[in-house]
Amino acid sequence: MRMQTTLGAAIAAILLTGAAQAATPRLDRTVTRDTAAESQGVAAAGQRFVVKTTAAAASGRAQLSNALSSTVRRAGLSTAVAATATSPARPAATARVLRSMAAPGWHVVQASRAMTESERASFIRELSAEPGVVSVDVDRLYQRADVAQSPVMAPAFTPNDPEYGRLQWNFTDPTGGVRAEQAWNISTGEGVVVAVIDTGIVQNHPDLGVNVLPGYDMITDKRVSRRDNDGRAPGGWDLGDWMEANYCAALGSPGNAPRASSWHGSHVAGTIAQQTNNGAGLAGLAHNAKVVPVRVLGSCGGFGSDIADGMMWAAGLPVDGMPANPNPAEVLNMSLGSSGPQSCPAIYQDAINQINAQGAIIVVAAGNSNANAGSYTMSSCTGVISVGATGVTGAKASYSSYGTRVDLSAPGGGGAIDGDPKGYIFQVINAGTTSPTTSWVLGGYTGTSMASPHVAAAVAMVQSVVDTPLNWSEMRDLLRRTARPFPVAIPTSTPMGTGILDAAQLLHRATQPPCTTDCAPLEVPLANKVELRGLASGAEDGLYTFEAQAGAVLTFMTFGGSGDVSMHVARGRIPTATDRDAFSTRAKSNTETVRITAPVAGKYYVRLTGTYAGLTLVARQ
Repeated sequence: MRMQTTLGAAIAAILLTGAAQAATPRLDRTVTRDTAAESQGVAAAGQRFVVKTTAAAASGRAQLSNALSSTVRRAGLSTAVAATATSPARPAATARVLRSMAAPGWHVVQASRAMTESERASFIRELSAEPGVVSVDVDRLYQRADVAQSPVMAPAFTPNDPEYGRLQWNFTDPTGGVRAEQAWNISTGEGVVVAVIDTGIVQNHPDLGVNVLPGYDMITDKRVSRRDNDGRAPGGWDLGDWMEANYCAALGSPGNAPRASSWHGSHVAGTIAQQTNNGAGLAGLAHNAKVVPVRVLGSCGGFGSDIADGMMWAAGLPVDGMPANPNPAEVLNMSLGSSGPQSCPAIYQDAINQINAQGAIIVVAAGNSNANAGSYTMSSCTGVISVGATGVTGAKASYSSYGTRVDLSAPGGGGAIDGDPKGYIFQVINAGTTSPTTSWVLGGYTGTSMASPHVAAAVAMVQSVVDTPLNWSEMRDLLRRTARPFPVAIPTSTPMGTGILDAAQLLHRATQPPCTTDCAPLEVPLANKVELRGLASGAEDGLYTFEAQAGAVLTFMTFGGSGDVSMHVARGRIPTATDRDAFSTRAKSNTETVRITAPVAGKYYVRLTGTYAGLTLVARQ
């Protein structure tokens, strides 16, 4: 159900009308998108290349310009090719340096026409042989990392962020959520800037706009940007990424199905910093942080050269011909990637290395190919935090990529659940199908695109409250150590990182003073009757907490796996082997039970000691 309400009306009217019609959520249809099929054809467009030279700046560009005419001649492209029975005529080709990039030594080269596969291979081979040329690669198009979209949801009337309780399970659900409310007691991300490297943000967004800082549209091809020219433009506003049937053929695609605009960047940015406690719409996790839109994706995706420059600009690094970013980002979210297997392009790795040296942290979506994330860009790059996707049950989302390269997981939606919004991640998006309109709706998406901004927001929340900002490796390690163990067993063949983002535990740990001796283990909260699986002993004992009610019998149980675990339980304090209210220490066993027949209301601590792996722990009351 779409709401058609003018932007000129008050925000409450925009987001809160239609309550009677939508008192209960309803999904009338689900549009599932095969992003791999849509994008595979345009992944090797052939007209643009990224070239690295040994000389940087103007000297490298001049050297490259001089080499292009001989390269074209040696590649056999300087002569027109007559038509044959199986192929059309091809005019003679030329090539020019389109621009130099932000990363030193890198340049974008554009050919005058599309090349065949064999022509492209010859051109790359001949240019690579030129003196001073380090590498040549196709300037590929990359895609946003969502897989499905629900119908829009018209909101029901309740006070203050009315749809938060109904739709945002990803913040609150004890099994699949990120414990946002407990985290907000510590930080809301104030003072931190997050760059959203994406489709941009729709201008004048009614439930996000006050948290948006000026960004930039980095797209240098008007067919992709839908602007009137190939130049870059200030603002970073999303003009739409719709595609008519076969629109991408001009970029080398054999054809594409028609597709409406996604407003993907607005959705991603909303999860990070949507206005909260403003009596309208939905909430954002780091809702006092600011976001900078860097538009790199449009119709048919986005060129890697534009993406790399956008990353550099976002972090406050200089980009040739552009004004400096007045609000450098401490965190970059990249919910995009390659549609097929691809090792990290050198231009990305160079940019990442410089951004990390600048002190900024890059969070990326693991990908939606249900494959090894380390074989796809962006997770094939080093120096980034890779995020997989889980659903409301805490299980791996079927589409999510996996592997040892995934650092942790976060809610991405489990896909269509008929009549239940808990299959999606919801945010406020524009109602337009092509260009933006003055109407706004609640839109649900699934994908690692939706998981990544949860982690980016959590990173911003940490940086907001620590005395000294963490670098990317320190932040990655903290995220991994504080992730909540998966409540559903993750097969060893599809690892999804150390667990699900626990924003509360992350911030609790980040704000504790450094510990040198007699350090307390990390606390992990237990939800009633929700199993934590795959637990293993480590450098610290396992410490878990449970908020008990008075009277009802309380039971803690461990079972499964291998090794020998002991369980110690105490109310209101961390138990030890000598200070505890109850314990279970069966010899050479992982099956331990503590039953408290008359518990007092309050927090109970469970401490696991010993050597064990693959253990399951559950609290029942």
